[in-house]
Amino acid sequence: METSHLSALQSKHAGLERQLAEEMARPIPDGAVVMELKRRKLKLKEELARFH
Repeated sequence: METSHLSALQSKHAGLERQLAEEMARPIPDGAVVMELKRRKLKLKEELARFH
């Protein structure tokens, strides 16, 4: 159970990383979107840290 939850968190984190990279690659990145993605990514990172 824990490994599947950990895998899901890692997958979500990677997805957010990809979305953030796509947003930053735009000619004019939307600052609000970037901030929200970073906030969500940090929250997942903190949750992942509890498993290690």
